[in-house]
Amino acid sequence: MTNLIIDHREKQLILELEKRKMPIKVKQLALADIIITGMDYNQQQVSIAIERKTQEDFLSSIIDKRILTQLIEIKEHFQQYFLIIEGQDNFYQIRNFHPNAIRGMLLAIALDLQIPIIQTRSIGDTAALIETLTKRLEKPKKPISLLSKRKPLTLKEQQEYLIESLPGIGVLTAKSLLSHFKSVSSIILASEKQLQEVPGVGKLRAKEIKNLFNAVYQ
Repeated sequence: MTNLIIDHREKQLILELEKRKMPIKVKQLALADIIITGMDYNQQQVSIAIERKTQEDFLSSIIDKRILTQLIEIKEHFQQYFLIIEGQDNFYQIRNFHPNAIRGMLLAIALDLQIPIIQTRSIGDTAALIETLTKRLEKPKKPISLLSKRKPLTLKEQQEYLIESLPGIGVLTAKSLLSHFKSVSSIILASEKQLQEVPGVGKLRAKEIKNLFNAVYQ
């Protein structure tokens, strides 16, 4: 079951969510403005923390670097998180801010802290985003495939596709490996030294391939 908790100070957001008949719990939160808990596709409990800032709030928080402190604390206590910046005005014309100060803070959040930033147009748009996210957590999950969807392949193409997925192996090297060893199983059983006999497979690449074959699945 998904739980949606809203900080008691988020009065406008609470009203918007109530209009949408969203079941919410209003509490005083020490961290974040919104917390959503649910289950991932492995049926493990997951908590998502959301910090909400209007464009004005965001600019104010740049001055005292409050936004960085808040986001660092959120990252330390939650598994997943993101920042909502709400509003559709031109960021660089709201106040007398140097554009690079705004750009620098956005980059610090996205690159240094690695926290996603989502921009919404209004409080209603923010409520709609939270509603969509909550419903998404309530649906049964399936693991996301790491392979791109392709049309049915011939046996030869399947063999090439499989070997091409090995670390650092491209199309030509995959074909060279298969031509040299004749089968996928022979490639798997080959030693590092034997793998290095194939052009394009150096010492480091051979080691990575063998490590992939031999490592215990966690």
